[in-house]
Amino acid sequence: MAANTQTFSPPVEGRITSIDFFRGFTMFLLAGEATELYGQLEKSNIGVVQFLGTELSHHVWHGLHFWDLIQPFFMFIVGVAIPFAVANRLKKGDTIKTITRHAIKRSLLLLFLGWALYFTDAGRLVFRFQNVLAQLSVTYLVAFMIRNKSFKFQIIFTLVILLLIDLAYRFFPVEGFNHPWVNFENLGAWFNNKIEGVNKASEWATLNFVSTTAHTVWGVMCGKLLMSDKPAGKKIQTLLIAGVSCLFIGYLLDGLNITPIIKKIATSAFVFASGGWAILVLCFCYWLIDVRKKFISGSKMFIIVGMNSIFIYLFFSISGAELIRRCVAPFSNLLFSWGGEKTVDIITSLGIWAVLWYMCYWLYKNKLYIKI
Repeated sequence: MAANTQTFSPPVEGRITSIDFFRGFTMFLLAGEATELYGQLEKSNIGVVQFLGTELSHHVWHGLHFWDLIQPFFMFIVGVAIPFAVANRLKKGDTIKTITRHAIKRSLLLLFLGWALYFTDAGRLVFRFQNVLAQLSVTYLVAFMIRNKSFKFQIIFTLVILLLIDLAYRFFPVEGFNHPWVNFENLGAWFNNKIEGVNKASEWATLNFVSTTAHTVWGVMCGKLLMSDKPAGKKIQTLLIAGVSCLFIGYLLDGLNITPIIKKIATSAFVFASGGWAILVLCFCYWLIDVRKKFISGSKMFIIVGMNSIFIYLFFSISGAELIRRCVAPFSNLLFSWGGEKTVDIITSLGIWAVLWYMCYWLYKNKLYIKI
């Protein structure tokens, strides 16, 4: 890891601010999950608050909550940034060979960090790909390698991998694991069991990295579009068409009972639906921030988090939020115990969230950008 690397540099003149905002907003929400606030909202007796908490939790199986979009958002925005990062390094004099070597090293480091999070939790070697870093180690490298291919090639490539993984789930021949859309009874569950050496592993499929590669490749395509000389209106129109098309395909597959929307095994319907939402959110951010020039000052709060996204993700993933809780909780109890236990818990979570944000702000203020 190093400071002041080029992959996610601070905003500069000519940079598309909405990309930095999108990444920062996504990571800000991930940090919020580490505070345990969302679970507390879900337990609320107030209808609107409970609905918000439900949307900020993963769907049990078949369906889609807002929270199911966060990992696809992050994998997508990493893809969007790839063309900009490569162009920036070329402008500084790096050769394609040097850039490619860096991408391979980055992929391996992402894999190491992703696996390290599992090692620390399990206390032993566990080779899984469910977390975002481990999945990105694959999807990032694939997207990087085909970044200069035509849009037609990239579309066909992603459609083929989605079709192949869909067919693999449908026709997997092992008895007991030949029910493609049943939890713990599908190809993903069988593969999990084999690599983890247990009889019933996680319901989150390691094989998800195959289908979610589409998210990062689609991000590259959107990044290339935003880098192009096309008028802003044309870019927005293309993003709208692409986003709505993906949504239509995803929800149609689900609605016609062809392939259900299931995040935990990243079905093709889920990839299309979540990819469509990612494209539309990028489109909206681009229109609002870069075209209309609105919310620029407000976006800085989230951009600050995005500048050290890997650092803050690793920090709260290794119980950093719990360490902060030990410092914040006594003050919450002292000042807000009159409001009851629920109030104290919510205030504590908000305090943890604020501290996590301030850590990113301190790094930003001191021009320390910890990247890989």
